[in-house]
Amino acid sequence: MGLLLEIKNEHLSFFTPVGEVKALNDVSFTVDDGEVLGIVGESGSGKSVTAYSIIGLVQSPGKIIGGSVSFEGREIHKLPEKEMRKLRGNEISMIFQDPMTSLNPVYTIGNQIREVIMLHTKKTKSEANERALELLREVGINEPKKRMKQYPHELSGGMRQRVMIAIALACEPKLLIADEPTTALDVTIQAQILELMAELQKKRGMSIIIITHDLGVVASMCKKIAVMYAGQIVEFGTVGDIFYEPMHEYTKGLLNSIPRLNEKSHKRLVPIPGVPVDMLNLPAGCPFAPRCDNCMKVCLDRIPPVLHRPGGHYASCWLVNKKAQLDTIDGEEADALV
Repeated sequence: MGLLLEIKNEHLSFFTPVGEVKALNDVSFTVDDGEVLGIVGESGSGKSVTAYSIIGLVQSPGKIIGGSVSFEGREIHKLPEKEMRKLRGNEISMIFQDPMTSLNPVYTIGNQIREVIMLHTKKTKSEANERALELLREVGINEPKKRMKQYPHELSGGMRQRVMIAIALACEPKLLIADEPTTALDVTIQAQILELMAELQKKRGMSIIIITHDLGVVASMCKKIAVMYAGQIVEFGTVGDIFYEPMHEYTKGLLNSIPRLNEKSHKRLVPIPGVPVDMLNLPAGCPFAPRCDNCMKVCLDRIPPVLHRPGGHYASCWLVNKKAQLDTIDGEEADALV
């Protein structure tokens, strides 16, 4: 299993009239061939911006100001737009949040799938038409010939999402990015879409990045999970690490807000207090400190160190490494940690 995608120390900001919005702050992670990675966090944590930066869709005034994004060993964040268009769709594809706004309402489903195939391959219109029918069958759409002639508004939400998956898979990409692919769907259809994606991933052997705020979504599909908050990866590890041995207080807060079927007695869900940090005015210390029940003085003043555990599990939190705290702070502050 080789390395497919590597994001190293990425910094991305939006330079607005009211100031610099530091959307991504030192983000680093890797995705191997055939691996499924989940990125979770609240709205505004930087999940979608991370995805857009991979495929070069960050719009002005957004700009990568540090770090690198590499795909199969080449830095793609510096590629000219013409080269990026060859990569986008061919080798890296994306499923966006809302299929109704992603699909063109004035073109038929068949037209939109054919366009992608003909743009990125040398197939003729008839060959592209056959390929489009094949894709619709593959993603589980009934009566594909009929659906090819229909418009997006004539399909249900679940079927539109299947069409988006078909378009994303048209050129058999090596990496598929799914940005909250089940947000607009009901629970039953969510399960069907996730099952479909899992089947296609095993069949094609492609890598997938799933972006979501729902930990339940990533539990069944992903091998590794990155927990994001305020444009940073605050914890990274396997599914087992995150669900059974969480280190960061934010991760614990997300887990405490999920209902569990195996609870023996009724237990109230505990929401995370407060609101996400203002990205225009990031605090000097841990960005989660104002919402953390176990916040200490050092949390407010200094960025926490990263604690690495065996197996690639790591978190950026003062609480998980008392030794690191005592080695780097003054006596008075050390007293406050005891």
